[in-house]
Amino acid sequence: MELDMTKGKPMQLLLKFMLPLILGNVFQQFYNMVDTIIVGRFVGVEALAAVGATGTIMFLIFGFTMGLSTGFTVLTAQRFGAGDREGLKKTVGNATTLTLIITVAMTILSVLFMDEILTAMNTPENIYAMSKQYIVIVCVGMIFSSLGNLTGSLLRAVGNSKIPLYSMIAGTILNIVLDLLFVVVIPMGVAGVAIATVIAQATGGFICLFYIIKKVPLMHIAKEDLRLEMDCAGRQIRIGLPMALQFSITAVGTILVQAVLNLFGSTAIAAYTAACKVEQLVTQPYNAMGMTMATYSAQNMGVYDLERIRKGNRIANGLSAVYSVVVFGVVVVLLQPLINLFVGDASAEVMSYAKTYIYLCGTCFIPLGMIFIFRNILQGCGFAVMPMLGGVVELVCRIVAAAFAVKLNSFAGVCMANASSWLVTGIFLAIAYLFTMRKLRLAERKEPLVQKTA
Repeated sequence: MELDMTKGKPMQLLLKFMLPLILGNVFQQFYNMVDTIIVGRFVGVEALAAVGATGTIMFLIFGFTMGLSTGFTVLTAQRFGAGDREGLKKTVGNATTLTLIITVAMTILSVLFMDEILTAMNTPENIYAMSKQYIVIVCVGMIFSSLGNLTGSLLRAVGNSKIPLYSMIAGTILNIVLDLLFVVVIPMGVAGVAIATVIAQATGGFICLFYIIKKVPLMHIAKEDLRLEMDCAGRQIRIGLPMALQFSITAVGTILVQAVLNLFGSTAIAAYTAACKVEQLVTQPYNAMGMTMATYSAQNMGVYDLERIRKGNRIANGLSAVYSVVVFGVVVVLLQPLINLFVGDASAEVMSYAKTYIYLCGTCFIPLGMIFIFRNILQGCGFAVMPMLGGVVELVCRIVAAAFAVKLNSFAGVCMANASSWLVTGIFLAIAYLFTMRKLRLAERKEPLVQKTA
């Protein structure tokens, strides 16, 4: 089920690869939404706020490990595009070892310093205990999320986006069943939701792993492939670390925003959490498009086909812009019933907060799509520094907006932290993409047809 994206019509290839990713990402968000819905309806608004208050921490910790895993497999996609099967196996083995080492370290550090993190974020006292209980359980199960990230990224690197989708569907169904069991039947509260999430992540990861073992012989590695090789591991770290830092820098910005949001109380946190869940659900196609362009650009960079990468970029941005306009209109029309999914019959105060978030952030959906596309193209081509600097731009924008929100005591200012960061970063990464493509074209003229990524 591998897909060579260096040949054939780009539009057809992108859609064929992207559609399973969209479904998979939607399912992932769906089971995240199920957690939120069940907590809000069966445990209470404070429990919903507790889960929501840890969202940015999860983004920081899990985003770092996910960025590393994704970055480690960029080289795998380039080797696949270049037809280097032995080199591909070496990248798989080194990625596995690196991911295991870093995941264990991140798990230990996150559990040890969770109190300090929650305190620094101004977590309200009435939800502190539940927040800590939830996030610690999820962090202990980080090894399973890393397994899913790595195996899914490896399969996508060779053009297989369907198996990660099937694993996500299986995990989603199991998560829903376990949520109902551990919260409704056995009243375990937020701990039950966290345990269900960990088990679902483990299930998805093992499905991908077993598929690789049974059906993907080009990824069957020997013991010597697991030994870190300086050249291979060094290149993976040079790509993966900036990608991980980019996720973390962005997460630091969202943590600062969350710390400011927490000053507005649990009702505002619950409304913000519900609105974010709606936004995250409808923006999953951007994530899918970004992942598609990462694989597409990496494989084509393996054969150094710059014109094909540029053509794919034009198609991706066109699709993203059309979707942005349509989905914003749909969300505005359906916002009331969508918010009610999370908090039952939402109060006027909750709806007011939710509308503020959606209306402000929805106007910047187009630059949000640009961020995912340009960031992943650059990363797929092996340029991870510019995307990391894009994360710095996001952080600065969020800091400035958060400072104004505190000064003006404005919930709208909190929401503008996201909207403004999307707009400015989208423009920054578009310029970075144009600069990088120009640089590569000049290099190609001096040294044509040389595979510089080999």
